Amino acid sequence: MSESEHRMIEILRILNEQDKPTGSKLIADELKNKGFNLGERAVRYHMQILDEKGYTERMGYSGRRITNLGREKLAKGLIYDQVDFIYSKFEEMIYLTDFNYIAQEGNVVVNTSTIYNEESIDILKRTIENGLSVSPYVNLNNVGSDGKINVTTLCGTTIDGVLLNEGIPSQPQYGGLLKIEDSHPIKFTEIISYKKTSVTPLDAFSTPGATSVMDVLDNGDGIIPANFRLIPGIGRQKAIDIINNLNKIGIGGVIGISDEGQDILGLPVPDGMVGIAIVGGITPFCAIQEANQNIDIKIAEEIQDFKTLSPITSRINHCLKEVKHDTHPKISFLLSKSWNLIQQVNFDVEKRKGNIISNISYIDKDNIDSALEIMEETYNSNPKYINPYYKLVNHPTDDNKMGIATICSLSIDGILIDNGIMSNPKYGGLLELTEPPLFIDLISYNGSTEDPHKIFLAKKMTSINRNIGPNKILASFKEIPYISRDYSVYLLDILNNIGFSIYKIGKPRELTYNAKADNYNFGVVTGSGLNTIGAIKEKGIDVEVKAIEKLLPFEKMDRL
Repeated sequence: MSESEHRMIEILRILNEQDKPTGSKLIADELKNKGFNLGERAVRYHMQILDEKGYTERMGYSGRRITNLGREKLAKGLIYDQVDFIYSKFEEMIYLTDFNYIAQEGNVVVNTSTIYNEESIDILKRTIENGLSVSPYVNLNNVGSDGKINVTTLCGTTIDGVLLNEGIPSQPQYGGLLKIEDSHPIKFTEIISYKKTSVTPLDAFSTPGATSVMDVLDNGDGIIPANFRLIPGIGRQKAIDIINNLNKIGIGGVIGISDEGQDILGLPVPDGMVGIAIVGGITPFCAIQEANQNIDIKIAEEIQDFKTLSPITSRINHCLKEVKHDTHPKISFLLSKSWNLIQQVNFDVEKRKGNIISNISYIDKDNIDSALEIMEETYNSNPKYINPYYKLVNHPTDDNKMGIATICSLSIDGILIDNGIMSNPKYGGLLELTEPPLFIDLISYNGSTEDPHKIFLAKKMTSINRNIGPNKILASFKEIPYISRDYSVYLLDILNNIGFSIYKIGKPRELTYNAKADNYNFGVVTGSGLNTIGAIKEKGIDVEVKAIEKLLPFEKMDRL
């Protein structure tokens, strides 16, 4: 990605944030704030190029606006930068929050989702009344005559902004799912790091079936979305005082505050720091989703004047009790849990024998024949991108279900390591098969407790069986030291000929399908064994998706 194209991406970002045509002076000023020293004349030059590409359009003397094509370019054109942009966006929102809780005025961070009926409003209100939200302050805006209601709620990032304004730096760390037992917050069960993803963490966990907010409301046991941040230990008491003052005016949602250097809810807290867990701003919307009400959950944080919000209720009865500070094992990221399996891979590329890592997903036995037909059709329609190997295995406890084992892409790392080459699984991604193919989303293996490919499948983001537009398939990005490139290419070519789905072997300092390896490394893009499982899901067959399950001998696997 050239510096010039990087500037154009930033210009598109600026235009995308504007709700009216924008001139070159404002763009130049915004670019300067982002660290790009570009004058108005240079901005006009870049804008002319963007016009020619169809990414922007001129609106007379008022300036320019971004086109739909420009929005697509923005979403796909710099995905390696998007991995950092999510965290940067939160830092920007924190900085722009200037809410004065004493005067109760200023800008706060909000989310806006869409609901469609009064039942959803009742669930929203009930969730807020039980304290499973950041604040009762909302804005209900009826849109059109079809019952559509845009609901704006306060985001927990507002609290980070208030802390910063009081001189306490708050660092967002993770978004995830928090287990509640007998109304006590127990531990995080899943997390994604804000610094390691192009998908906002709580968005990744907002899929149907991931949460059980209604169960928490009904009986005190369940799973809710939550965020976790760190502050310096010296600011602990001051932060508690601020949080108490915010509670008095209806801004809260704080679940627990650790002592200095003390782990909390299964998450590590470094020496000299304090951890703070806050209920996810999407929690009321997840409750609505659980009740099978139509809802469009959005995690698009933006700044808004606090005066535009008003309380939906004056009665708040917090249903959560204090955090139990029992000793819980620290939560492990996916890659940490997988290294032992990776090390046990012993596949011999010459003999084509040995153990590989498998994913094992389960379906009803009655659907096995249909599933295998779909897998075969998927492979035959796109053999370059689909791994053809599978194995049927029995379900450990349910005689009515059958497992379909496929080859996990971490097997390739294990094979390379077994041959003396350090291969580091960096990202699980969603690859759009344009020309050339491009990653359009990435989640770090070392920044997530959940397999990224399972997340993309749960959110129905794939189009492995193409209907309209390009295919979107599951792929992984690995980085390997450049010094071992020749031997790596030799082994990867053999694996590709066997059918292990090696899509691309990059060069040093090269964007490989829009993903970036560290200096002195090169990138390798490989296919996921879950692509055939995703194809089955897309055809409407219910599948219990499992990833990185166990070792299997490659020679015992069948081929489509």
